[in-house]
Amino acid sequence: MSTNVLRTADGWWVLRGDRAVPVDTKAATTAELIADRDAVREAALSADAGTPAADLVALSPVTTPCRVVAQMVNYRSHARDSGFTGDIPSAFFRKASGSVSGPGEAIVRPSHVKFLDYEIELGLVMGAPLPIGTVVEERDLPSYVAGLVITNDVSAREVQLTKTQFYESKSYPTFTPTGPYLALLEPEHFARLLDLRLRLSVNGELRQDRTLADMIVRPAQALTLLARFQTLDPGDLLLTGTPGGTALKAPPKAVEKIGALLPPAVKWKAFFKSQARNPHYLHTGDVITATISTADGRIDLGEQRTPVTDAGGAPCSKGLGEGPEVSRT
Repeated sequence: MSTNVLRTADGWWVLRGDRAVPVDTKAATTAELIADRDAVREAALSADAGTPAADLVALSPVTTPCRVVAQMVNYRSHARDSGFTGDIPSAFFRKASGSVSGPGEAIVRPSHVKFLDYEIELGLVMGAPLPIGTVVEERDLPSYVAGLVITNDVSAREVQLTKTQFYESKSYPTFTPTGPYLALLEPEHFARLLDLRLRLSVNGELRQDRTLADMIVRPAQALTLLARFQTLDPGDLLLTGTPGGTALKAPPKAVEKIGALLPPAVKWKAFFKSQARNPHYLHTGDVITATISTADGRIDLGEQRTPVTDAGGAPCSKGLGEGPEVSRT
């Protein structure tokens, strides 16, 4: 099984069942922890009975500042929902690392955002530098990727669409919930990546449910394409795309053709008037639950549970086993 690591205000912990054992390390950042794998292994093998994991308040296991890069339209089901046909060109965008938040911290909707959407994504946490020009084969993944995390690429759709602005629409504080666990992988685990199933529910209603087999550009190829222009370092985070099932979906082709004839301001006004009838966008009080795991549990990234609140709201702070928490990285 993968080694699941939890981060709290008191340090790093290795999960063993429902208990957590402290890691004897001076690592303050994710990169430093990855470099101290011996300390992680010692904690995993320790005779220490540990602490109930449910009593701990989890922070994001990815510390900031770091690079946060994301793949766009990288699942076939999401491509269909988005109206794409034929070959999908590979594309990347950046997110501010200030958007990274804990796995139970409330997602704060800015006052000007009405169309708030969710996107569960598998996050790759780098374990080694990725220089410009690197070619990564499948067999090379363990040399570059240290582990995996659950992420949610929260999106302000009216900002994204009307301003064609991915960076702003996805970079507000709390717009990248991450964790709870950093699953550190051994080389043999990488053969199981396509078995990972991503599941996201809102208020108990399942919205997204796909395995990585639905992915268009898989991790090794994605890192190769990214390395044409972007370096990565240990502790950096790559979000690998979301499956279908988000609130936003492309309108029918006939409606798209009519919209293309309209001035942009008129087109978007009509589009968002129709979207206002879509009940799947996030609202204050909603609770998002996200999991990523293999069916046999050999790789299990835990459960992320994040409430939605408005700017100025007061989310509660609870332990890992009790739901939302508000600790910041």
